[in-house]
Amino acid sequence: MSYQKANHLLPAELVELIQQYVDGESIYIPKKEENKKPWGSGTTTRRELDIRNATIYADYLKGIHTSTLAEKYYLSLKSIQRIILKEKSRPMR
Repeated sequence: MSYQKANHLLPAELVELIQQYVDGESIYIPKKEENKKPWGSGTTTRRELDIRNATIYADYLKGIHTSTLAEKYYLSLKSIQRIILKEKSRPMR
């Protein structure tokens, strides 16, 4: 995210109107809903987490205890349980 100077982008009348609400402050203007990208679409993070979660589930199916998985993956027991439940409900890939 980069900052732009409002007086370089917006008409003077609009800047004056905005100044009635915020004067000399930084504000965030969100993207339109149709321009938003899904979480993780700009990086490989989503894919890496999907692979990790599938591996956790595979380990669980091999009989590895959830507390051992929590230690192995540095996650809370609750997170491991959540991942297992989510992976169980996924359609077969």
